[in-house]
Amino acid sequence: MPAKKRFKTDYPGVYFIEGQAVASGKPERIFYVMYRRDGRLIEEKVGRQFQDNMTAAKAARIRAERIEGRSPSNNARREAEEAAKQAEAGRWTLAKLWAEYSSHKTPGAALTTDRSRFEKYLKPAFGEKEPAEVLTLDLDRLRSRLLKQGKSPQTVKHVLALFKRLVRFGVKKGLCDSPAPRRQTISMPRVDNETTEDLDADELARLVQAIKDEPNIQAANFMRLAMFTGMRRGELFKLEWRDIDFERGFIHIRHPKGGKSQKIPLNDAARAVLASHPHVADSPYVFPGQGGKQRVTIQVASNRIKARAGLPADFRPLHGLRHLFASTLASSGEVDMLTLQKLLTHKSPNMTKRYSHLRDDALKQASEVAGNLLGNVGTPGDSTGRKVVSLGKER
Repeated sequence: MPAKKRFKTDYPGVYFIEGQAVASGKPERIFYVMYRRDGRLIEEKVGRQFQDNMTAAKAARIRAERIEGRSPSNNARREAEEAAKQAEAGRWTLAKLWAEYSSHKTPGAALTTDRSRFEKYLKPAFGEKEPAEVLTLDLDRLRSRLLKQGKSPQTVKHVLALFKRLVRFGVKKGLCDSPAPRRQTISMPRVDNETTEDLDADELARLVQAIKDEPNIQAANFMRLAMFTGMRRGELFKLEWRDIDFERGFIHIRHPKGGKSQKIPLNDAARAVLASHPHVADSPYVFPGQGGKQRVTIQVASNRIKARAGLPADFRPLHGLRHLFASTLASSGEVDMLTLQKLLTHKSPNMTKRYSHLRDDALKQASEVAGNLLGNVGTPGDSTGRKVVSLGKER
């Protein structure tokens, strides 16, 4: 194809060729400039008459800027843009770290929850930043903002802990540098983990009746099993029929919150619930969700049962049943803390300590009974007729 004719302008080193406007197809001038830099002759396009509103005078000003080095040449600009793209591709922002981090995780409720925390809280604040660009002040502002929005200290702690995990993952995989401690320190909000939820006898009776009146048998038995075993909501969501060992009397809990898989005893009350519970065809789950897949929520039914029972507003239907199970055992005085820790599948005994005061109260009451019985023996007011057992002669 022959070269197009060049037309000179009144400005040195500026010329144009005739072309067609992209939008209208009408004739349009396309301006070029020529100049030398570092001994090399450079010839490059600077713009179109209509599309770029280019004129010969404007082209001359651009030529002067490029000769003086105040404006980069087209090639230099393209090289800079390419370098910027490559630099951006090499930047491990928090959003890219999350994508990589999540790809290494097993799909499930925990990952779904983390994804929600990232999308809601971390991505809007720090998604386009590299970990080292996030300062202590940024994290403090995020913590303060979430608390002011009414998020619980526990929720805020989970969000900041996820940020910490993402940074640690990036450093471990060699994707980013570890932020300098003097520039980035994470202050966790104080969380009151000593709260235990309990029901008095009347409230418990109303709850049992409300569960009995619940028309959704899946929801009713879900609540019953939570009450009789103390299992976590997520553990019940994941529970499969193969996890129930009726013969040996155990329930296998796969991947519990505490870490490795464990098993807990299948007591008579839980056995009765499971023995009568209907199986859903083509689903391995005891309490399946839609389409026989793993359930992800039971909130509507559990809140309905809570409302029917008239329970306190701050009682959490499922987590509260776990606390109810634990506090009932602890206050009986018949279960030691180590056994309770194993039944609750707590990884650390520190989590179980919140119930120790209930066991202490039960032991104190038992001690008082013994003290009253033995302390009154042989006194003038003692009419029990109990035998006094000789402890032997004093030595």
